Amino acid sequence: MSTAMPLAELQRGFYDWLVDAPTDFARRIGDRAAAGLKVYQHNYRSQLVACLGETFEHLHAWLGDEAFADAARAHIQRNPPYGWTLGIFGEGFDRTLATLYPDDPEVAELAWLEWSLAQAFTGPDADEIAPEELTGIDWDTARLICAPTMRMRAATTNAGAIWSALSAGEAPPAAALLPERGAMLVWRNQLTPCFRTIEADEQKALERIAAGTGFGEMCAQLAAQAGEAGIQLAGIMLGQWLRDRVVIGVLPPA
Repeated sequence: MSTAMPLAELQRGFYDWLVDAPTDFARRIGDRAAAGLKVYQHNYRSQLVACLGETFEHLHAWLGDEAFADAARAHIQRNPPYGWTLGIFGEGFDRTLATLYPDDPEVAELAWLEWSLAQAFTGPDADEIAPEELTGIDWDTARLICAPTMRMRAATTNAGAIWSALSAGEAPPAAALLPERGAMLVWRNQLTPCFRTIEADEQKALERIAAGTGFGEMCAQLAAQAGEAGIQLAGIMLGQWLRDRVVIGVLPPA
């Protein structure tokens, strides 16, 4: 026989049931309601799996239906939704996948890339420096402003090439390790989310810039490591950052 519960307790018990189906709650509400609970739970999980499938379309194609659904259900179990919108539910899916696929690092990297591109698309706008504003800048003391949508993570595989092929509707290459550890750089150029797989030197340089290191100081650090070649590299990277709108502004010295 079911026992009446306070509303708050009933709501909490129902939520717990949706997440991991504790048998005690089903027993307390009675056999007649227990069957309906299973319908709610199935619909809850199906909707979340579908949500992840829409967000991670290329990852879904890479893993296949069954493997993706298994991974999605594992993520639901470990990280039930906590926000008012399902738009943030994909956060941390790459970490779930890193646990599920420790021997296939391209899976987690592909998930991170797809999620980061989606976040860049909806990220904040920012004013960009006009070309004529670049004249007369004292680059020895200037500090660079990175796009607010910029994010990076270490890359060990060709996940970027896999994503690009899937996005173009082409057969993706086999997963492979990069010759050297690098990083994936994601940002939005005007209305277009973009990414590049970059080398470790560029990753470190951007991390310094984002942390407030002046451009002149960054050049000095590269020169100490590689001499004149380091200074040339700094100039090449700056030019590309400005063209790609990874760097969107310049601040005077602090």
